[in-house]
Amino acid sequence: MTRIIDGKAAASRLRERVKERVGSFVAGGGPVPGLTVVLVGRHPASLAYVGTKTRMAAEVGMNGRLLELPESTTTEQLLGVIATLNEAEDVHGILVQLPLPGHVDESAVLDAIRPDKDVDGFHPLNVGRLFSASGGIPEDLLLPCTPKGCLILLRETLGDLRGRRAVVVGRSNIVGKPVAALLLAADCTVTIAHSRTTDLPSLCRTADILVAAVGRPQMIRGDWVAEGATVIDVGINRVEQPDGASRLVGDVAFDEAAERAGAITPVPGGVGPMTVACLLDNTLIAAGASQGMPA
Repeated sequence: MTRIIDGKAAASRLRERVKERVGSFVAGGGPVPGLTVVLVGRHPASLAYVGTKTRMAAEVGMNGRLLELPESTTTEQLLGVIATLNEAEDVHGILVQLPLPGHVDESAVLDAIRPDKDVDGFHPLNVGRLFSASGGIPEDLLLPCTPKGCLILLRETLGDLRGRRAVVVGRSNIVGKPVAALLLAADCTVTIAHSRTTDLPSLCRTADILVAAVGRPQMIRGDWVAEGATVIDVGINRVEQPDGASRLVGDVAFDEAAERAGAITPVPGGVGPMTVACLLDNTLIAAGASQGMPA
C-alpha cells in the first residue's frame, strides 16, 4: 500500500522540537530568537502567508515581527531597511517576502541581507557553501527552506539515503538546484532534469526518489513513476475546475502516481507545511550562531 507522506504532521513535530530548543537556548543564556519578515505591498496571498510565519514564530517562543512597506517602496528604500535590520542585535533572521513589485531589484535586495541572517538561504554565500560542502552539510548553514523540508521528509520516510538514485525535475535556484545539492550531500546519485529533457518519462522511471519541482500542474504522470519509488511533489498550482471553482494540485498526477509509488506527498498537505517549520529552525540556528552557541 502506498504511504501518504503527512507533511502537516512532520511540520508539527519539527515545530515542537524547535520550541523545545528555543526554551533550552534562552534558559542557557541565549537571546530570544528574532525573525523579521518584510512585506512590500499588500498582496492578499502574501499577506496571509507572512501572517502565518510570524504567528508560528510566536508559538515556538520567538519574536516574530512583520514589517509592512508600501507598494511604492523603491529598491534604495528597501535596501536601507535591510541595512538597519542587518545591524539590529535583536533580529537574527531576515526574510523578504517574494515576489517583490516589478520595479524593485530582487537580486540586489536578496544579496543585501547578511548571510548569517539569511533564513531563506538564498544569499550567494550560503548557496556557495551548500554546493561546495563535502563530508556533510555544516550545522550552521542556513539552507533554503523548501529543499530542507524535502530532505527531512525523505529521511523520515526512507532513513538512510546513501546510494539511492534521485531524479529532480526542475532546475530553479529556489528548489531544483538546492534540493539536488542536498541529495548529493546525502550520498544519492542525482540527475537534474527539466521540461526539455529528452525522454523525461523514461528518466523518471529510473528514480528511487523523484522530486517534482517544475511548476507545471500534473505534468508527471503515473506511468512516469517506478514501482515503489518515493515521490516528493513540490508543485503548488491552482487550476480551474469545470464548475468555475479552482483547486490546488501539484506537479504530479497524484491519483495515478499513488498507484505505483511506495510513498508520495499530497498537495496540499505535503511539502508546503514544512517550509515555514524549516524557516523557524533556520532562525534558531542563526540566533545560536550570533552568540557562538549551538542551537
